[in-house]
Amino acid sequence: MAANENRDTKEKKIVIEYAGPYQVHGNIPLVRKIQIVSEHGEPLTWKKEGTIEKRWGANVISQQTLKKLAQFDTPTICNVIELFDVRPRSTGFMDARIVAAFPEMPPMVGFAATATFRASAVPRQGDVYGSLDKQVERFAELSGPAVVVFQDLDSPVVAATFGEVMCTSYKAFGAVGIITSGAGRDLDQVRKLGFPAFTNGTICAHGYSSTPQIHVPVHVGGIAIYPDDLLHGDCNGVTTIPHDIVDELLGVAEEYIAAEMIVIDAMRQPNPSVKLLRETRTESRMQMEKMHARVSRARK
Repeated sequence: MAANENRDTKEKKIVIEYAGPYQVHGNIPLVRKIQIVSEHGEPLTWKKEGTIEKRWGANVISQQTLKKLAQFDTPTICNVIELFDVRPRSTGFMDARIVAAFPEMPPMVGFAATATFRASAVPRQGDVYGSLDKQVERFAELSGPAVVVFQDLDSPVVAATFGEVMCTSYKAFGAVGIITSGAGRDLDQVRKLGFPAFTNGTICAHGYSSTPQIHVPVHVGGIAIYPDDLLHGDCNGVTTIPHDIVDELLGVAEEYIAAEMIVIDAMRQPNPSVKLLRETRTESRMQMEKMHARVSRARK
């Protein structure tokens, strides 16, 4: 009997490990859904968006792997992702509206803990602080440390999504950063926390802040972000990283940098020539093409 068939005969269950991934036992179909909300951000129904492929024996992304990812800047991560041909080169990263509030901080790497936000009107029930406990409880469903990701539903943005209280609370429960399509505040205090933040601006007040939804797909910086998406961000912006290429990506990143340095080192020499530029660019490109041929999913 095939290995997958053996798995299918086992007890069917889904186990959510603390600070770890979903463990799927048995042939349980997983369906990706998006919650449909009203214009006021209230949940109405769910829309199916196809099944989620289960990869038997998929590797868990370890803390050591996350630390290695944080050694690279976000543009390098984006460059290497392109070699795999797993998505168009114009998608998967947030656009120029999402800017690092503290560009001096090192790269942020973690898993998306998503939520929506609204501050333009008195909420019918609850407020943003009232949802904090629910948010941090759901950090346990992620594959590792949380990056809190808010979609601000107000247009235009009315008030700040976060401040010192929220960021202090998130960090206390292991979060490593926050992203909002809206604004932030208390930036001096949040900087002192050493808590990376990415925003679309700064506003001094919090308005009628509320969190209508938690742990749902959101749209931030021009892309859809799902709960547990792996995120990498620094002073250059934020990108997602497909889970299934992470380990191989780390193996290629150093090679990619070495290929770039062929040109950079040559151009740092005194009085470089156009001939030297042409030769080193050719050599660098050849090295990158070899990497591409080795890892590209489009050619397998």
